[in-house]
Amino acid sequence: MAANNRRMSGKKGAQVGSGGQRRKGLEGKGPTPPAEMRKGHKKNRIAGAKAKQAVRRPAPRGRGGKSTSELVVGRNPVVEALREGVPASTLYVQQFIDNDERVREALQLAAERGGINLMEAPRPELDRMTNGLNHQGLVLQVPPYEYAHPEDLADAAADDGEDPLIVALDGVTDPRNLGAVVRSVSAFGGHGVVVPERRAAGMTAGAWKTSAGTAARTPVARATNLTRALEAYKKAGIVVVGLAADGEAELGDLEALAGPVVIVVGSEGKGLSRLVGETCDFRVRIPMPGGAESLNAGVAAGIVLYEAARRRV
Repeated sequence: MAANNRRMSGKKGAQVGSGGQRRKGLEGKGPTPPAEMRKGHKKNRIAGAKAKQAVRRPAPRGRGGKSTSELVVGRNPVVEALREGVPASTLYVQQFIDNDERVREALQLAAERGGINLMEAPRPELDRMTNGLNHQGLVLQVPPYEYAHPEDLADAAADDGEDPLIVALDGVTDPRNLGAVVRSVSAFGGHGVVVPERRAAGMTAGAWKTSAGTAARTPVARATNLTRALEAYKKAGIVVVGLAADGEAELGDLEALAGPVVIVVGSEGKGLSRLVGETCDFRVRIPMPGGAESLNAGVAAGIVLYEAARRRV
């Protein structure tokens, strides 16, 4: 038995394998993470302390022309927001996170853009920050949006020697529709978008993404009272045109689009509110021979803006 044991313990013959661990040990571990993400580094300790303070600090309330800050939560939403150029102030990364492709891409995009703070935080802090949402270890903070004043849009057009071309949204609550309208205004040479302060979509991360970056150069103004803002535009000599399925005239017959105009678009379901509809100089309809009852705000605004731009050439 002793001889058999000696033969089996030699170098030849069956051996206990490493399970591929030696091979794995030779594989690369990817690019070196930034100092803020390396455990034990001075910048990592500083970032961790800042993260705890930021998470525990209550979010600022919107005042005047500012919205409150917003959080984009989850690996895919964070990566998509960074790809689309959504403004961001801080990227929070969970401590000891599994470093998959999405985490690496988020870190790379944040580093390439610059100006985005990288904060490492323990999972309980991120849970508290997101109210228990499934953040998957990645949270992106979007800074408050700086809204313009409705008068600023007309003033900017005057400074450029152009007739104002403005879109106002009445009761549109989907941020993606707002983003689509901003994109159309930019495409057809408009001067901005007006939204009500309450019960309306604001410039969230979703609106930024849908705008495809055009929100960076097309201002969005917020009106405390949309009806009063439209009345102020009328006093300044700007024609207010409301889109309505039962409008008295068709879009192609409206000569006012060639001059200073505000186009008011209502929600897909309810259309224009009563007071806003009564404030409009004209209520026009978009002819739809296909029989559809209505169009969403983004599509409707794009059609009217194209017609206005065509008349202004």
